Amino acid sequence: MAVAAEQRPIRLIVRDDLQRSRLTVVFRLFLAIPLFVWVVLRGIAAGVVGFVNWLAVLIQGEVPDSLHAFVASYIRYSTQVSAYVFLAADPYPWFRCQSDYPVDLEIDPPVRQGRWGGFFRLVLALPALFIAAALGGGLTTGTPSQSSWSASSGSEESLWWSVSSFGGVAAAAAVLAWFFIVWLGRAPRGLRDLTAYALGYGAQAGAYLFLLTPRYPTSDPELAEPYSDLPEHPVRAVVDDDLMRPRLTVLFRFFLAIPHFVWIFLWSIAVVFVAFVGWIAALVLGRLPDPLHRFLAAYIRYATHLVAFVYLVGRRFPGFTGREGSYGVDLAIDPPAPQRRLTILFRFFLALPAFIVASALGGVAFVLALLVWWYALVTARMPEGMRNLGVTCLRYAGQTYAYAMLVTDRYPYATPVLRQTQPEPEELVDFPTPVLGDTF
Repeated sequence: MAVAAEQRPIRLIVRDDLQRSRLTVVFRLFLAIPLFVWVVLRGIAAGVVGFVNWLAVLIQGEVPDSLHAFVASYIRYSTQVSAYVFLAADPYPWFRCQSDYPVDLEIDPPVRQGRWGGFFRLVLALPALFIAAALGGGLTTGTPSQSSWSASSGSEESLWWSVSSFGGVAAAAAVLAWFFIVWLGRAPRGLRDLTAYALGYGAQAGAYLFLLTPRYPTSDPELAEPYSDLPEHPVRAVVDDDLMRPRLTVLFRFFLAIPHFVWIFLWSIAVVFVAFVGWIAALVLGRLPDPLHRFLAAYIRYATHLVAFVYLVGRRFPGFTGREGSYGVDLAIDPPAPQRRLTILFRFFLALPAFIVASALGGVAFVLALLVWWYALVTARMPEGMRNLGVTCLRYAGQTYAYAMLVTDRYPYATPVLRQTQPEPEELVDFPTPVLGDTF
């Protein structure tokens, strides 16, 4: 039986039923204007208290209970507001924390912290803040609190968080979910889970920055498993790679990939023509012919191998054929299957929303690559959480291109979970099955 993962001090609770009111969704941004004002005002106060927390850690090595509770309440409330704005929850959050809100946080009481870690907390938190900005969980950390945290932060950093609060993956998912909800009256599960994951990471980053916890934020998609579901898909990520990264290959990674850049450019030219021929053939046959399927699947796998190598998600130098199982970060792609001709006819337009999400996740992967490059040069290894998040970004991109090129008719699924959880045999399970609302 698998051993349960260590409980983290900041945990996201999701008890949302995916149902949405079309009327409130249509006017969601207008309804949220008073909430924005209130979050800013509370953020100013939280920024001042955060500075006091910093002094308290330097003096006594621990944040006082009352100050910890004040900032924790602000982070919980801003997370609830973010969930409302980004359509991850439906009820109006009003102007105080709600213990039964569909998207909420559990935050542990204060603990002892190292003074040196507290002294350099703003600098140490920067990588996590960059990732939170790319994911779009910026409302949690808030502009006023950043500008009030330290006199050295400056207005430029405040402006950065003003922009990041309304960008990133969460914003892209919210825009697409808006159309889905207006049409069907419910939120898409994958996009909701992706947004919740982004908000959860933003809450971790905010709590670490404000010294609510000395535990560094983790980006591992495993955190989303209790409230997310990864259904079976014809395009699946397969990871058989270690976390070691030789410093020499890390230093010259981009230059080592130059032959691959030339090769993928030439291969992409052929793919354009093959994809068009495959589109015509699929309209006639109702499926992609086997030779064209193998050609396009190999190209998608090869592109995944190459991006994984360049972004340090994978360790080894990849081959040039895109052969399945030839690389540590791979895609398993099922054989061709019948497809509906109507979806084949409009496949390019149907794939556009997925390309938007894939582009946002590509930005996350790029930020991870920049951060990991420095980390790997120092430690000669890759953080597991960042590696796994990078794999989920590549998996969604692979599913998107496979759908657009008719390799599969299954739409990409945005949930950030890396692997599909396999249920254990009934006789080995001696605890209740997790239900919607469990924490990570």
